[in-house]
Amino acid sequence: MTAATRNRPAGFGALLRARALRTLRRLWPDSVRARATVGATAVVAVALGTAALALLAILHANLSRNAERAAAQQADTVAQLAAQGRLPDLVPLAHGADFIQAVDANGRVVAASQNLAGKPPVAHLRPADGALRTTWSGGPVDDDHDQRLVAVTTQTPSGPLTIYTGTSLREADAADEITKAALAVGLPLVLGTVAWVTWWVAGRALRPVEAIRAEVADITEHRLHRRVPVPAAEDEIARLARTMNSTLDRLEEAGARQRQFIADASHELRSPITVLRTQLEVAMAHPDPALWPDLVKDALEDTVRLQDLASDLLLLARLDAADPVRTEPLDLSELCRAAVAGRHGDRIAVLTRLQPDITVTGNRSWLTRLLTNLLDNAQRHADQQIRLTLRTHPEGTAVLEVLDDGPGIPDADRARVFERFTRLDDARSRDHGGTGLGLAIARDIAGHHGGTLTAEPSERGALLVARLPLAGTRQGHSPENG
Repeated sequence: MTAATRNRPAGFGALLRARALRTLRRLWPDSVRARATVGATAVVAVALGTAALALLAILHANLSRNAERAAAQQADTVAQLAAQGRLPDLVPLAHGADFIQAVDANGRVVAASQNLAGKPPVAHLRPADGALRTTWSGGPVDDDHDQRLVAVTTQTPSGPLTIYTGTSLREADAADEITKAALAVGLPLVLGTVAWVTWWVAGRALRPVEAIRAEVADITEHRLHRRVPVPAAEDEIARLARTMNSTLDRLEEAGARQRQFIADASHELRSPITVLRTQLEVAMAHPDPALWPDLVKDALEDTVRLQDLASDLLLLARLDAADPVRTEPLDLSELCRAAVAGRHGDRIAVLTRLQPDITVTGNRSWLTRLLTNLLDNAQRHADQQIRLTLRTHPEGTAVLEVLDDGPGIPDADRARVFERFTRLDDARSRDHGGTGLGLAIARDIAGHHGGTLTAEPSERGALLVARLPLAGTRQGHSPENG
């Protein structure tokens, strides 16, 4: 390790790696189409490269083995002649052998093929008793290609003799060259074809995505009625388009509700503000102290109504935003008893029939508000009697019923009664201080607790039924634990 290397900061390697990663990120294409093309081409290139290397290795091994087998057969033939004492000084070459040489134990050449006549031994390998054949590449004969050499030892009447037989690997080398040339031409063509086909297929596959993107980019808050095109194929992109259209449906519906809510809220706020302003103008125009108590009382009532309306609007906004609230196991029976016990100034006493030990998971403040809104609604419309009933249902829900003996709710209005700022008897509701938001808030609270609030048929009066899942059986949407 050099002094310069030792003196490098500890984070030098990490810095280099970070720079390399940044360079790779810059070089890596941003387009999905380009990434798919590069990825597919790279995978095919690796696969074809591996296959090409394996093919070359197998081809070369097979041809070398065939050459070695031919040389070994020729060596065995010459060894048999030597063992019989019939080995000539010039050994003729047979098919598959390029040179032959016979060497005795003293290293003297006793026979050879014409191309090795008068030359020294090509090797000094002495396999024992013919039991070993050793091969290696060499070039005892002038040739531009490697040669495979086979050595065989045999016993002759004049002593042990080693037969060297070799063959050229020109056929293997020629096959390698042809195969390499074919791969050099074929691999780029195949990779180019793969890249072009991938680019084309990815482009066609992503064309609907681009159409969806362009349509969504052109949709504004004033064009929520528009929808993205759905491809004819039943694939992931078609499902994406349908999901996008469903989202746009919900956005359009939410926008319409918001605009209607703003219009209704503006209308509801205008009335008490106008009345309050009128009262103040009258007080300013008639500075008679005798009139002030009545004017102040009326102004205070309108101010309280404005305060209640603002509180209801804020709660609805929070319910619409689905803000997380703290939940806990609550004894709904005890909650009902506490809500009824706190209503001392009601004009009609609430009769209760509560099944004990009914536990639900929820927010105490919100569930109390649900009960309060239901009882307030009953107090505004009841004639002489209000009943609050709490029981369990075998399906694992707590059933809360509020029944009054008032004029009731017509069948056609059972769903509309839960809409915001809805009053079936507008004049009477205003006289009793209703904002038209109580039942809408109660329904949203029930929904946030995984339950429902409905108006159901009754022989007399209005019957409002809230169903909440018991603790441990809750399903669907619910507020998160704080």
